[in-house]
Order: sequence, then structure tokens, then C-alpha cells
Amino acid sequence: MKLHVVDGTYELFRAFYAVPPAQDARGRPVNALRGILATLLSLIGEPEVSHVAVAFDHVIESFRNELYAGYKTGDGVDPDLLAQFHPAERATAALGIVAWPMVEFEADDALAAAAFRWRDAPGVEQVVICSPDKDLTQCVVGSRVICRDRRRSIDRDAAGVVARFGVPPESIPDWLALVGDSADGYPGIPGWGEKSAAAVLARHRHLEAIPDEPSRWGVEVRGRERLAVALRERRDEALLYRRLATLRTDVPFAEELTDLEWRGARRAELEPLCHEIGAPELVERVRRWRAE
Repeated sequence: MKLHVVDGTYELFRAFYAVPPAQDARGRPVNALRGILATLLSLIGEPEVSHVAVAFDHVIESFRNELYAGYKTGDGVDPDLLAQFHPAERATAALGIVAWPMVEFEADDALAAAAFRWRDAPGVEQVVICSPDKDLTQCVVGSRVICRDRRRSIDRDAAGVVARFGVPPESIPDWLALVGDSADGYPGIPGWGEKSAAAVLARHRHLEAIPDEPSRWGVEVRGRERLAVALRERRDEALLYRRLATLRTDVPFAEELTDLEWRGARRAELEPLCHEIGAPELVERVRRWRAE
């Protein structure tokens, strides 16, 4: 069997900007709710999907905000989108899908921990991380754990990660530390770009192994003297950025693998919800109802 773990926060953002604005009878925004219900119904309608869970950022902040003041917060997020975060968790549960609302950790940490915990479990053929987030490519293991961009129908196994980023999955946090991640709020090391980071890390794998002296890098990189100075002066910053980029695999779950099996939607919860958000047609797409 294949275990599918879904980046619910990404799906909410995508739905919010893809689905036309809509409100329920009380004037509350519901477009992202409609969108995430539709995409999850599509997922569980696929024949290979049997075990599934969705992780959400119950709050935007996490332990990383204590490590770095510039790390992402909820500032700037549309209030109509934020208002749909908690309802989306309830909507996911109404579909009969396990929802993981993250507070101390982030949704990405939950996905990483799930892949780590169950990738070698008996009966698990593959873990599919449903997210285009480059952070999550560090979790890829051969073809046993892959990342799937469902919107663009792209799967990335270990070879796919190397083809896209120039480094293997285990070097992705180091690559992000050098390049930076504007979505997460850390800048990387001045002067370092995707190509230079990939060239050096393809040879040395991790930040600690990169020599201070660029003549010992063993690769030709444009402007390497300048890059070496920047890394030498900011190596501690780079190590902090790598810590921010490194996903945690120790997130505690109450569920066992058997609890993630999708056994059908909960009619008593889903039907009134779909009518409430003005999308009763979604009920017709449910292929199985849970026996309560």
C-alpha cells in the first residue's frame, strides 16, 4: 500500500487564490474550504489511495520563530484565508481523513515525521508526500519516499531531486541555508545562488565540509573568492539557516498506521457542512460513507 501525506496549508493557500471568493449565509469566507474539500475528494477517489493524512499549520508560528526573529509569521496573510484554517481541519475530519493540526511544529515537520516513521513499516510500498514545497524534498528516499506536485503532475524521487536542485535530498537543508528561502523568511548567504550552492554541495555535501579556502573546493564556481569570504564571515548564520530548514522527524502522533486508512466520509458531519458552504454538489462526489 501507499501512504499519502498531504500539505494541507499549501492546499488551503492554493484553493484560496484559485477558487472565486465566496461567503456562507453568515458572511464567512468559504472559497478555500470548497477548494480543499474538492482536492481531497479527488485524492481519495484515486484507486491507489488507501491510507492518507493531512497536516495543517494550526498557527503560523512555530518553535523556529524562537530561533530566528525574521522567520515567517502570519503577518501579511489575508484574514479571509486565515479564517478558514481551523474550519479546514474540521472539514478534513468530516471527510474521514486524519488531520494533524500543528502548533509547536509546522505542517512540514508532520509530513517529514510521518515519512520517517512509516517508510519502512510492513506493507508500505511507498510514502507519497503531496506538496511542491522544496523543503520537503529532503525527506525523499530513493523511490520509496517521493514528493508529488499534484497540480503539475510531477513526482520527484531521489534522482528527480538531484535533477532539479543539483544535490541529493540529504543536502537540501544545506542548499537552502546558502540560497535562502523567502517564503520562510531567511535570506541565505549573500552572493550564493542555486548554481553555486549546487556545484559546491554536490562535491562536499554539507556546510561543515566546505573548506574556507576556495582553492580546495575542487570545483570551478564563478566568483568563488567572494563566495568563500561571505561563507567564512557568516558560517554561523548559515548553520542557523540550515537548522531552520531542517525538518523535524520527532513529531508525536497519536495514530498508528492502521488509523490512517480511509474508511469513508462521515455523512452526519460532511453533508451539513457542504450545504453550509454552498457546495452541496461535493456530497455527490463521495464514493464511500463510513459506517458509524
